[in-house]
Amino acid sequence: MTDSTPSLALPGSVGFLHSVDSAPAYWWLDILWIVLADAPATGGRFSLMEEWLPQGAGTGPHKHTWSDETYYMLDGEITFLIGDEIRVARTGDFLMVPRDTRHAFRVESETARFLNGYTPASLEAAVIEMAMPAPERVIPPKGATPPPAMTPALMRRYGMDTVPGPDPLHPEGH
Repeated sequence: MTDSTPSLALPGSVGFLHSVDSAPAYWWLDILWIVLADAPATGGRFSLMEEWLPQGAGTGPHKHTWSDETYYMLDGEITFLIGDEIRVARTGDFLMVPRDTRHAFRVESETARFLNGYTPASLEAAVIEMAMPAPERVIPPKGATPPPAMTPALMRRYGMDTVPGPDPLHPEGH
């Protein structure tokens, strides 16, 4: 007997190959963001971006309410706050930040590059929506894009939340 049940492709169930040289690239927050896998390509299961960052770049304390976040260091040195711990990551290191965990980072080396993943997909949608398409694949000039007006509603839209309290990676308030 032959199975005649039609095969329906689920979103994200079709293989793909994206190249860092041709995947969509954006400038935002003085960072080059290259979107290698987004929610439509993976059925929302995960997203992956390569980021190129200048010295001093980073985020203040925040958390992702519905995504685990990963970092694989391709080049450079970055100080991370994960929960209440401060850790230094270098080329070849992998970090995992579980959802709802306070975290932040600051680039220590002249530049840094990492692969940044989200499970399920989340932040790449904010990058695609709010960032400027990169005119070239380089770290943008400082201030090339205005800082986003990330309201609490926008943060919730992308599964993020601010975390009150001091920022141990930027104690001077920068």
